[in-house]
Amino acid sequence: MAKTKEVKTNAMRMLDTAGIAYQVHTYDTEDGAIDGVSVAEKCGQDPDQVFKTLVTVGDDRSHYVFVIPVKEKLDLKKAAKQAGVKSVEMIPQKELLGLTGYIHGGCSPVGMKKPFATWIDETAILFDTICVSGGKVGMQVEVNPQALCELIGAKLASITREGA
Repeated sequence: MAKTKEVKTNAMRMLDTAGIAYQVHTYDTEDGAIDGVSVAEKCGQDPDQVFKTLVTVGDDRSHYVFVIPVKEKLDLKKAAKQAGVKSVEMIPQKELLGLTGYIHGGCSPVGMKKPFATWIDETAILFDTICVSGGKVGMQVEVNPQALCELIGAKLASITREGA
């Protein structure tokens, strides 16, 4: 009888190598692209605990990564202040794969092609675990936020819009 091999993404391999415990959550993607709140629902998770990964470019042409709860919006002024630049803007979606190795909807803060300065919204620390993309559409990994910060060198900060 053939053994089915578990599919591991680059993000999962990095978590394994670092010895960081995580749980995989998968969800159906048959109905096309879905928003983060729907992903949380499909995974049976609290949307406040499910985070999306946003990649930006600063006025200094450097790239910065921000990880925020799926139902929140990134405050570009707060993000720029954290990055120490005058302004940041979202990168064009078509540049995401070449820059990070991930596609839109499957971009994980773990295992990008190269390390980028990264900030995770400070609300992450309110939870024992948070979910981030597992590096593939239809897959999330649930991980301790402090362990995630240590692995990717992220800082915690207030980076979402008030009243968003």
